[in-house]
Amino acid sequence: MTATRGEIRSYRIRRGRLGATTAEALDRLGELIVAVDGTPVDVPALFGRDAPLVVEIGSGMGEATAAMAAADPARNVLAVDVHVQGLGRLLRRAEDGALANVRVAQGDANVLLRDMLLPGSVDEVRVFFPDPWPKARHAKRRLVQRPFTDLVASRLRAGGRLHVATDWAPYAEQVQALLHAHPAYEVVHEGERPEHRPVTRFEQRGLDAGRAAYDVVARLRP
Repeated sequence: MTATRGEIRSYRIRRGRLGATTAEALDRLGELIVAVDGTPVDVPALFGRDAPLVVEIGSGMGEATAAMAAADPARNVLAVDVHVQGLGRLLRRAEDGALANVRVAQGDANVLLRDMLLPGSVDEVRVFFPDPWPKARHAKRRLVQRPFTDLVASRLRAGGRLHVATDWAPYAEQVQALLHAHPAYEVVHEGERPEHRPVTRFEQRGLDAGRAAYDVVARLRP
């Protein structure tokens, strides 16, 4: 999905070959994929049940998503990403683990949240290791800015959570300052990775390179 006119894209499109096994999984499990096209989602119908909803933005190759979904079967997990390769991998992991609480959406997370999910319908939004846009002139492209936190706040239930993790220190500082200053949120965790969040493949590369991860969790005020 392309950015609309005047909208700053917060992600890079990365081209890559789609393996035969992943392509086959995408074809076979197509009913688990939501097209991010602005059409409102009937979430209970999508999952076949009414349960608290977690939206994970940028699920990568799906290791952490699948692990957290397996550890938390009472909640539904909708993973949204622009990269179909990773979504296919996640669907394979969910199938292998018999995870009935995982669905995927391909496209822009802002469109999904703004146009396709109801206000107050989300239990948690996760943003793990978004593109850091490390150059100063590109910082405006970072996903977690005030308009994004406003949008998330409008979709979270009272007491719902926004969990952001990054290994880029300036981005962590930006997120921390933003959420502390935002009147809709109460910061409940900041610092080292909480035990319930697995180490992602991307995070491990950063740790190997000497970059520590930093997690910020904020709760929506009643």
